[in-house]
Amino acid sequence: MTRLGLAGALALLGLTACTQAETAIPAAGPAEAQTAEDLVAQGQYMVAMGGCNDCHTAMTPTGPDMSHALQGAALGFAPLVEMPWAPNAPPIAGLPEGWTGDDMITFLTGGGRPSGVPVLPPMPQYRASAADAAAMTAYIASLPKAE
Repeated sequence: MTRLGLAGALALLGLTACTQAETAIPAAGPAEAQTAEDLVAQGQYMVAMGGCNDCHTAMTPTGPDMSHALQGAALGFAPLVEMPWAPNAPPIAGLPEGWTGDDMITFLTGGGRPSGVPVLPPMPQYRASAADAAAMTAYIASLPKAE
């Protein structure tokens, strides 16, 4: 086997050894009941991995100010071309004002805002599964609202 062949084989082995199941938080199976604490912890992980804190949490020189997680913040960046843009990320801790948990789940699964008004960039349209959206909503709802 040539060096390139050996390197390619080792890379392939490395890729197959690191599966999504090993890097994700395991969800409770059908035989296991997921506690509220488990759901919030799973949601916290998903919110962190989804980058929600990057915009919805005020930044410090060392990263997001997690003592005010998801309580809204001015965005530290702007588009390079003229376009519709939200210069601030609204507070979502404790759920957005006037939203129910079901509204948040609908939003996170791609259904949009309850008002029907589309979100502006840089906010992406999420396509989470219902279970993932429920976990994220449980975490978001568990946080104190901004004062």
